[in-house]
Amino acid sequence: MKELSQERAPIYEALERFNKMRVVPFDVPGHKRGRGNPELTRLLGESCIRLDVNSMKPLDNLCHPVSVIREAEDLAAEAFHASHAFLMVGGTTSAVQSMILSATRRGEKIILPRNVHRSVMGAMVLNGAIPVYVNPEGNERLGIPLGMSVEAVKKAIQENPDAKAVFVNNPTYYGICSDLRAIVELAHANHMLCLVDEAHGTHFYFSDKLPLSAMDAGADMAAVSMHKSGGSLTQSSLLLTGPAMQEGHVRQIINLTQTTSGSYLLLSSLDISRRNLALRGKEAFERVIELAEYARKEINQIGGYYAYSRELINGDSIYDFDVTKLSVNTLDVGLAGLAVYDLLRDEYDIQIEFGDLGNILAYLSIGDRSREIERLVSALSEIRRRFGREKGGLMKQEYIDPRVAVSPQDAFYAEKESLPLMETAGRICSEFVMCYPPGIPILAPGEEITEDILHYIVYAKEKGCSMTGPEDAAIERLNVLKGV
Repeated sequence: MKELSQERAPIYEALERFNKMRVVPFDVPGHKRGRGNPELTRLLGESCIRLDVNSMKPLDNLCHPVSVIREAEDLAAEAFHASHAFLMVGGTTSAVQSMILSATRRGEKIILPRNVHRSVMGAMVLNGAIPVYVNPEGNERLGIPLGMSVEAVKKAIQENPDAKAVFVNNPTYYGICSDLRAIVELAHANHMLCLVDEAHGTHFYFSDKLPLSAMDAGADMAAVSMHKSGGSLTQSSLLLTGPAMQEGHVRQIINLTQTTSGSYLLLSSLDISRRNLALRGKEAFERVIELAEYARKEINQIGGYYAYSRELINGDSIYDFDVTKLSVNTLDVGLAGLAVYDLLRDEYDIQIEFGDLGNILAYLSIGDRSREIERLVSALSEIRRRFGREKGGLMKQEYIDPRVAVSPQDAFYAEKESLPLMETAGRICSEFVMCYPPGIPILAPGEEITEDILHYIVYAKEKGCSMTGPEDAAIERLNVLKGV
């Protein structure tokens, strides 16, 4: 086997060589190195457009890599302590769906928390797997779901010994981490796979001051959003696998849904970003941690806001906390997180990751600087002074225990009817309803619609949540199972 060097970036290097060849393109893409679309070339730059090329022998093929892409995968696997790494150009959504499709088939059970990303539900619609939900604990003050309790996972396994896999969010959007090693050991002891949505944990692999990574915990598969905290281009991701997963089978699963025209802009960004993290990640994330801790201290001194951190740790449902996540509760300022999110953008030209009913998240990573932190802190202080009000009348984001009446696949494809939103209580939903971000469904296909859920949807709409999922874009009507 060829010796690996993390200083290499084989896809990038191959593109550089190709660029010097002055090949005449009689293949796709049709813009022909930008000549056919000068406006796009002016927007993105000539060097970018020239590298938007098709698969060919010098550049390898994403569906069946044998040279530079294969080498890039091997380097990524080494950097992320995995048996194998797959380069994904359909986002972490594609990576998560590939995990579910690799681990389960129609009618097979998967144990998971309800606060999973929509991609998990989408995968179960595609393959017919049956969800077994572990009800997450919630933090009463913050109104956020927590991690998976080990005892709750153990109970779910005891009640469903035929389940094929346990699925874990680690970390959550808010930075909450479960006792991942214990959950992995529990799953393996019961002959189940452990799959981890590690979309927000790319940086865990490059600092000993951060929570345990999925691969180091012994997980069988992990989906990693390189574009979130790793610095690659949007929509680029990694799917990591452990020794129990057969590489060829997983690649076949990926190829069911992933494009046959992999973007070399995305692939090279993964390659270069992996190299950057492998060589400079530890130093870079030390700086991110420092910035986050400073911001947290300054925000908590404003008054009203609560930028939470490791003090939440309880050894179980909050086993650890990702200190790079600048999660801030806003309820004591008298403002919903959504309102603060909008004010930051509209009044102060600051775009944060998301706001929910009671919290905001400012996503910090390797490109952040002190001056931007100061600007954020200053803006939050002004928002409290200018727009703050008495606390009261604000609904907290709550976990609403779902009742799964029909499998997601059966419900999604069943005969359905459309009803006014407030007339659907007691019926079985056949579509998704969610706020995005974070993209965690309020309702999923196959779940019973309750009055509490309906009131929550109405309140979220009134507060300006970006609601997605239903066929009716205005969410004035919902599709429900006909005759059920």
